[in-house]
Amino acid sequence: MTSHPATVRSFARVVAGAIVLVVVLFAYVLRIAAGDANPLDYFGYFTNQTSSLTALVLIAVGGIGLANRALLFPLALAWAIGAACLIVVGVVYNALVPGTGSAPPWVSAVLHVVFPVIVVLDIATARDRPRLAWRHLWWVLPYPLLWITVVLVRGATDGWVPYGFLLPERGLASLVLHIVGILALLLVAAAGVWALSRRRISRASRS
Repeated sequence: MTSHPATVRSFARVVAGAIVLVVVLFAYVLRIAAGDANPLDYFGYFTNQTSSLTALVLIAVGGIGLANRALLFPLALAWAIGAACLIVVGVVYNALVPGTGSAPPWVSAVLHVVFPVIVVLDIATARDRPRLAWRHLWWVLPYPLLWITVVLVRGATDGWVPYGFLLPERGLASLVLHIVGILALLLVAAAGVWALSRRRISRASRS
């Protein structure tokens, strides 16, 4: 007896999300072993935070698919936002800060390359992907803006920032330039995800 393709895809989402959570927690255990157990620092990294949240969303999407239930709008929106943020994770890490993390190279590869590619390809090819209205594109901004705000407050108070280009001593102009650039990249990534969500899929390619 063969499994229905949609069921296989839903199960694969659950597995992929669970694996990513294990990878994130494994890297955190390594940080603890190295004497750096502060969860606010570890999960203050946009990569670790976004990967964990998107993995949970992917598990939820897969679970709903396995239960043969309709995907509600808030979860569909979170799925698309996660995909857009993971595109930023991949681009920023590989273009601006490659190899700067303390995690093993394979962990960085999973979180900065493999997982973003999987999530984006899933939305690009899935029959049950969210079809999002352009008027909802702005929803991609609140989470990254909250993250940036917390990072800037921490940088100005306890001096900790996850990435060197956000250091306060680099000056206001540098901070503004990098933040505006990241948000612009995020909007471009989100527009791409939104466009993918609205693209028709032929019957032959549906799964």
